[in-house]
Amino acid sequence: STRRTFTWTPTRATAGRYRRRVDLGTLIASAWSAGISLYGVIALLGISGRVGWIATPALLQEPWVIALALALFAVEFVIDKIAWADSIWDAVHTVIRPIGGAAITSLAPGQELPMPVLLATGAVLALSSHSAKASARALINMSPEPVSNIVTSFLEDGLVAVVMTLAIAYPKVAFGVTVVLAIASGIVATALFKSARAATRRLRRRWNRSPTDPQGPVVR
Repeated sequence: STRRTFTWTPTRATAGRYRRRVDLGTLIASAWSAGISLYGVIALLGISGRVGWIATPALLQEPWVIALALALFAVEFVIDKIAWADSIWDAVHTVIRPIGGAAITSLAPGQELPMPVLLATGAVLALSSHSAKASARALINMSPEPVSNIVTSFLEDGLVAVVMTLAIAYPKVAFGVTVVLAIASGIVATALFKSARAATRRLRRRWNRSPTDPQGPVVR
């Protein structure tokens, strides 16, 4: 009998999956964006790698990873526009998003930075944007009207879209923009957290007034 030998030749997409170096600017921008929309970023990176637009971590290009990320992105897209439900979602993702950011930076092949540095960088970038997002939502949710929450959610989606477009088309530009955004995120998160905490204290005092308080009775 004749023994056949099969030779696999990688396509443009699969070659990028296994051999090409992922640009550091793409990783940095993606890790920061993951703090706002982790599942959208994972899905976009996976699709971009499969079609050969850019090199991305191989795991993210797996069809089941892309499908799962798209499904979770759809859920997040809706929840993110519902007052208080978004804050609960953010609270749950306080750990998940930094882990996702660390995974994005550490799974990419061809990086010269040590693995601990890649892990820490991805986690810190995702945590910075997540903290700013979560603090802003906690403050906005104290307003009784729902419009500001929806508008803010769309603005966040738009910001992630711009950053990820730069990450794909102009990685070096994305690197610089992300550094500025990460610093701004830390400042904004600190300021908004203090504002939200002060607003919470004011609400608590209002609800806990005594019946003899001339400013108003206790609300039971």
